[in-house]
Amino acid sequence: MSNKNKIINSIRENVEDYWSEFNKIEFDPSNPKINLHEPTFGPDEVMAMVEVMLSTRVTMGPKVLGFEKEISEYFQVSEAITNNSGSSANLLAIAALVNPLTKNGLKAGDEVIVPALSWSTTVWPLIQHNLIPVFVDIDPDTLNIDPHAIKKAISEKTKAVMIVPVYGNPCDMDSIMEICSDYNLQLIEDNCESLGAYYDGRLLGSFGRIGTYSTYFSHHITTLEGGICTTNDFELAELIRIIRAHGWVRETKNPQKYYELFPEIDKKFLFVNIGYNLRLTEVGGAMGSVQLPKLKSFVRSRRNCARILLEGLSKHNSVLSFQKETPKGEHSWFGFPIIVKSNSPFSAKQLRDYLESNGIETRPIIAGNIATQPAVKIYPHRVSGDLKNSSNIMLNGLAVASHQSLSEEACSHIIETIDLYVASFISK
Repeated sequence: MSNKNKIINSIRENVEDYWSEFNKIEFDPSNPKINLHEPTFGPDEVMAMVEVMLSTRVTMGPKVLGFEKEISEYFQVSEAITNNSGSSANLLAIAALVNPLTKNGLKAGDEVIVPALSWSTTVWPLIQHNLIPVFVDIDPDTLNIDPHAIKKAISEKTKAVMIVPVYGNPCDMDSIMEICSDYNLQLIEDNCESLGAYYDGRLLGSFGRIGTYSTYFSHHITTLEGGICTTNDFELAELIRIIRAHGWVRETKNPQKYYELFPEIDKKFLFVNIGYNLRLTEVGGAMGSVQLPKLKSFVRSRRNCARILLEGLSKHNSVLSFQKETPKGEHSWFGFPIIVKSNSPFSAKQLRDYLESNGIETRPIIAGNIATQPAVKIYPHRVSGDLKNSSNIMLNGLAVASHQSLSEEACSHIIETIDLYVASFISK
C-alpha cells in the first residue's frame, strides 16, 4: 500500500470514529427533539469531499461530469446540468427559455401559469426575465396546482405552465400534459422539493421541456448547496451550460463548433452569450455521486414515516386534514403537511407553538400563498380566481418532519404529542 493510501485510510478511520461518537442521530424520549431535517450524508460523503480537496481540483471537473452522467441515467433523460442551487436551476431554466437563441422559446410579456402555493424562487426568475406570472389555486387535497384552474387562467398571452409538486407529491400529470398539448403550452417542472417522486412509473423531471431540482443540505439528497436541470433538448442544455458559466463555451459538450465560428477570438475566453457563475464544485459533484445511489432508500424511509403519521393521526380527521397522495403518484415526502380545519377549537399557530414547545420543529407549507407577498405586488402579474385554497394553507397549514432519519419512536412522539393537544380541547 502506498503512503498516500495509508494516509487516506487513516483519515477515513478518524472520520468514522468522529461520526460514530459525535454525529449520532438518535431520538431521546427524555429530551425529545425532532428537527425538520437531518443530514443525509456521513463518512462516505465526507471522505469523497476530502479526497477532492486533497487533489486541489475543486471546480467543474470529472466529478461534476460524472455526477451529471449518473443523473441523466437515473432520470432517463438525455441531459442533466448541475449548478449551485435549486434557485439557480430555476434561474437557468427560465434564462435559457427566454434567450434569443432558443428555438420556440418564451418572450418578454408572455404569461406563465404558476401555483399560488409555491416558493419565491419559482416566481422570481419569471419576473426577472420580464415574464408575467399568473397565479392559480391549488387542489385542497393534493395541495398541487389545480388543472381546472390552469384551464380557466389561459389567455392569448399564456405560453407556459410551471408546476410545483408540493413536498414531493406528483401533480396530476395526465391532465396537465393534456392541457399543455391542447393549448400548445410549454411545461416547466419545479421539482426542487420532489426528488425521487414518480408519476405513473416515471420520475418527475422527465415530463416537461425542462425540470429542476435542489440538492440543498436539507433536501432528499445533498451536495451541500446545489441544483440540477434536466431536459431532453440538447440545444437547450448546451445553452444552459453556457449561461451557467459566464457565457463561456468551454463547458459545453461541443465547444469546437464555436471555436471554428470565431477563430479570431482566443478560445480560452470566448463568450457567445450572457451568463452567470452558477457552477457546481467538484466537492459537490463527488458528494452527489455518493448520495444518488442512496436516494431510493431515503425515499422509502420518508414514505414509511408518512405512512405511520397518517395512520396514527387519522383519528383526528374531524379537526385536522392531511395531504392526499395523487392517484398514479409516488410521493417522496419532503415534509409532512398538516392543515387545521376551520371548525377546529384551536388555530394552526396554537398547534405550531405547542409542537415547538415539545421539541417538534415546524414550518409553513412552502411559502404559503406567494401571491400575497409584498415583493410580488411591485411587479406585473395576474391572479386568476380567488386563491382561497392557497390562502387557507397559508393561514391554517404547517409541516412537521418526515425525513430519512426519523425513527418509528420519533414518529410516535409526534402522534402522541398531537393526541394530547387535541384531547385537551375535547375534554374541556
